[in-house]
Amino acid sequence: MATKLPATQARLFKNMFVCKNCKAKLRADPRKILEGKVRCRKCLKKAFRPIRKK
Repeated sequence: MATKLPATQARLFKNMFVCKNCKAKLRADPRKILEGKVRCRKCLKKAFRPIRKK
């Protein structure tokens, strides 16, 4: 198994969120997600969760 490089982990998981409705991935500031200022591009909902690490 390959080693987990910090640069790779940051690129894949830092500030990444998934829409709870349509499962679209979006990169945004966590503070804006919590304040509800970010909307999904596909379904226009405001419900997000952090992306799961594999």
